[in-house]
Amino acid sequence: MNGEKIHVENGKLLVPDHPIIPFIEGDGTGPEIMASVRKVVDAAVQKAYGGKRGIVWKELLAGEKAIREAGNPLPEETVEAIREHHVAIKGPLTTPVGGGYRSLNVALRQMLDLYANVRPAKYYPGVPSPLRYPEKVNMVVFRENTEDVYAGIEWKMGTPECEKVRRFLNGEMGASIPEDAGIGVKPISRFRSQRLVRKAIEYAIANGYPVLTLMHKGNIMKYTEGAFRDWGYELIRNEYADHVVFEGEGERTEGKVLVNDRIADNMFQQILLRPGEYGVIATTNLNGDYISDALAALVGGLGMAPGANIGDHHALFEPVHGSAPKYAGKNVINPTAGILAAKLMLEHIGWKEAAELIDKAVAKTIGEKKVTYDLARHMGVEPLSTTEYTEALIENL
Repeated sequence: MNGEKIHVENGKLLVPDHPIIPFIEGDGTGPEIMASVRKVVDAAVQKAYGGKRGIVWKELLAGEKAIREAGNPLPEETVEAIREHHVAIKGPLTTPVGGGYRSLNVALRQMLDLYANVRPAKYYPGVPSPLRYPEKVNMVVFRENTEDVYAGIEWKMGTPECEKVRRFLNGEMGASIPEDAGIGVKPISRFRSQRLVRKAIEYAIANGYPVLTLMHKGNIMKYTEGAFRDWGYELIRNEYADHVVFEGEGERTEGKVLVNDRIADNMFQQILLRPGEYGVIATTNLNGDYISDALAALVGGLGMAPGANIGDHHALFEPVHGSAPKYAGKNVINPTAGILAAKLMLEHIGWKEAAELIDKAVAKTIGEKKVTYDLARHMGVEPLSTTEYTEALIENL
């Protein structure tokens, strides 16, 4: 099958019937996950469109496979191919701890300006959960993806660069940083905060979410986290006032989004005690990392957690869990996070019928207690292998 590239025109995706979509297998269990993802997506697209549409997959190199074959964990050709094709999906990539190369996930987000990390947390009946009423969990986190402490602006303790920064901060700025400290910088900008909040409020409006919450730690970090909150409110007041009502400023109105804000540590309590009161959460990078993983734990763990990294013109979809190398090649890994990431990808390109088939198939398969080891051990049932689970999903499309 000959494919065509997706194009962008006037800020909108133009998707042909047979788009070329790049994929990165990933490290560890990534190849098994992506094999499952492609099988399920191809089956869903065939079922939805009867052969009139189909995806032409194009493999790109990144991570350990790229080191073996190209001598570089993130070849420039990979980044350029994603730019060229606009939409891509990947498996998990290993990030070395304490040394080696920097996170490839962070690098891709920064190089492609994928500034919104979108993390849905939706409960599927039958999935084990620590909550008494997990069916109330239906939230989407919009996490700023390009700055905050994840920007990678830091200096190792004892280096000349670190000492230079320490002397400046202590001598010129009145700080008191000890000699044995590493130093990092936390940039939070108005432009990047507001474009993230714009994406979040537009998503809430378009998808019927009744609440948008700005999550921050502005009571302590007033000029970074607090500024994020203030800039978010400013953006919404200036551009979306007709679509929202602000908490404490009037009665909730049908069809309008309630906008509020919560301190970050309190927000963790809110998602446990009052999950039904929240919908879309817009927040800074580090906060978003934590809260989205916590939400995933409420709906079955990271094996059920898809993610999307979205910019103005490019999007990269992924399961958000790690590469789990100790399970690689054992045919036991849960591919659902990757499959649900592909569902987000299909929604992004406008193929909502195929996306809905996948969503319903996941719900039906889990409802039948056909699950992999990570869920089966909590449900008291015999686990399916990765390939058996994949086939069960396809049968339920």
